Amino acid sequence: MPKPLNVLLIEDQEDDALLLLRELKRLDYDVAWERVQTQGGLRAALDDRHWDVIVSDFRMPLFSAPEALRTCHERGVEAPFIIVSGTIGEEEAVESMRAGADDFVIKGRLARLGPAIERGLREREERRARRAAEARLGQAQKMEAIGQLAGGVAHDFNNLLGVIQGYGELLLKDLPRDDRRWRRVDDILRAATRGAALTRQLLAFSRQQPLEARPVDLNAVVADIERMLQRLIGEDIRITTALAEGLHRVKVDPTQIEQVLMNLVINARDAMSGGGRLMLETGNVDLDETYTQSHPEVSPGPYVMLAVSDTGHGMDADTLSHVFEPFFSTKAPGSGTGLGLATAYGIVRQSGGHINVYSEPGRGTTFKVLLPRTDEEDVPAVRRPSERPPTGDETLVLVEDEDALRIVIHDLLEEGGYTVIDGPSPEASLTAAEQHPGPIHLIMTDLIMPGMNGREAVARLQAARPEVRVLYMSGYAGVAAGHQGALEAHHAFIQKPFSLDTLLSKVREVLDSPPSP
Repeated sequence: MPKPLNVLLIEDQEDDALLLLRELKRLDYDVAWERVQTQGGLRAALDDRHWDVIVSDFRMPLFSAPEALRTCHERGVEAPFIIVSGTIGEEEAVESMRAGADDFVIKGRLARLGPAIERGLREREERRARRAAEARLGQAQKMEAIGQLAGGVAHDFNNLLGVIQGYGELLLKDLPRDDRRWRRVDDILRAATRGAALTRQLLAFSRQQPLEARPVDLNAVVADIERMLQRLIGEDIRITTALAEGLHRVKVDPTQIEQVLMNLVINARDAMSGGGRLMLETGNVDLDETYTQSHPEVSPGPYVMLAVSDTGHGMDADTLSHVFEPFFSTKAPGSGTGLGLATAYGIVRQSGGHINVYSEPGRGTTFKVLLPRTDEEDVPAVRRPSERPPTGDETLVLVEDEDALRIVIHDLLEEGGYTVIDGPSPEASLTAAEQHPGPIHLIMTDLIMPGMNGREAVARLQAARPEVRVLYMSGYAGVAAGHQGALEAHHAFIQKPFSLDTLLSKVREVLDSPPSP
C-alpha cells in the first residue's frame, strides 16, 4: 500500500518540483503536496496544515533554505527539513546541518531522497518518544516529591490527631450520655475521625498506606460494586461493562481497589453533568519494551487492565499534567477535596501497578489501571466476631518523643489496666525501664524519633531483658516506617492515630503472641 506523505516543497522551479514528486511516487509514497517560494507563502502553508516533511531548494531569487529553516524553528515545526540543491557547497551544507537541517541531497542524485526522508521521519519519532519519556519521568519524580511531602505532613498530623482522639475517648468514657458535654466531645471525636480519613488519603497518595494484599479477580470486584455504582452516579448516566473472559488475578488489597474504582467513577460522573455513558472494562495485557521505553516508570510483563471511560467534557493538556496531584481540582470550591484521583494514583502505584489517563476536550476521558498479574490462588479472609478489647495487668515501657502524645497513650494504657513506665524523652523512658526492679513484658516505641530510632531503643532494652515483646508505632504506615526505621516483616506495628479499642486489642495481641525471632 502506498504510504501517505504530506510534503511542503520550497522550490522556485516547477520542473524541479515535479522531479522531486516523481521520485517520491516511485518510492511508493502517496504524496499530498504544496509548493511555495516566498517566506509569506511558507508561513501560510505552515498555518494551513501539518506537514510530514519539508523539502527546500537552497538558494532561490526570493527566498533561501537558511531563512526557511529559521522560520520553521520559530514556529516550532518538527517536520524533517531536507535541502535539495544543485549549487550548495560543502561549507554551506555543513552550516545548514548545524542550523538544524536533517539532511541535504544533490539534485542530480535524487536516489538519496527516499532514505533521507525515512531517516528524518524515524529520528523525529525518536525525538518525540524521548521527550515523552522525559516528560513522564519528570512527572513521576514530581509526584514522588509531592508524595514524600504529603507523607511527612500526614505523619505530623497523625501525632496531633492521636492526642485529640485519645483525650476525647477518655473524656467520653467519664461522661453520662445525657450530659450535653458528651455530644460536644463526640463531635470532637467525629472531627478527629474525618481528619484521620484525610491523612489516610494523603498516605495512600504517597504510597504509605497499609495494604492487605491477596489474589483478587477484578471482574468480581466490578460485578460486586456495579449495582452500588448505578445508585451513586444517577439515572441519567448509563453503565456498560466489558469484562474479559479468562481474566488473570492480581495481588491487591480488594478494599483499596474498590476505592480506586469508586474514585474514578465519581470523577467520571462529575464530568457528565448532562448525562452520558460510563464504560467499565477489564482485560489481560502484555507490556513490551516498546511501551516501557515511553513509560519509564513501568516494567515490561503481564498485567491486568481495569479501564473506566466516560463521555464527559474531557480535559486539556494542562489539566492532564496536574490531574493526579493532591488538592488539584477543576470543581467549584467546596465541591471536593481534590484527593480522589491522587488517592487512586497512590494505591495503584503502591500495588505495583500503573495508571494512565487519555482525554481530549469534548471527547471524554479514559483512565486505565494496569496491575501486575499473579498466579497465586485466593484465600478467603477469616472474619472474627467483634468483641470488647481485652485488658491486662502487665508492665509496659512507652517510648515516644512527642510529649503530649506520650501522656495520652500512657493514660489510654492505664485505662486498660497496664502499668506504664515512661519519661519525658526516649532516653528518660529507657533509663526508667533499666532501673525498674520488676518484670517488663512489652516495649511500645515510636519507630522514627530524633537522636534514637525505635529499633535502637528496643535493642538497648532487650540487651538486659531479651524476653520483652515489641510493638512499634508511627504516624507513617508500616511499609514507609519500616523503610526509615529498619522495621522487619515479623515485627508488630500500629499506625497512629489509633483508638482506645484498637490500642488495647493490639497490645493484647502482641503480649499473647509467640516470641519474635
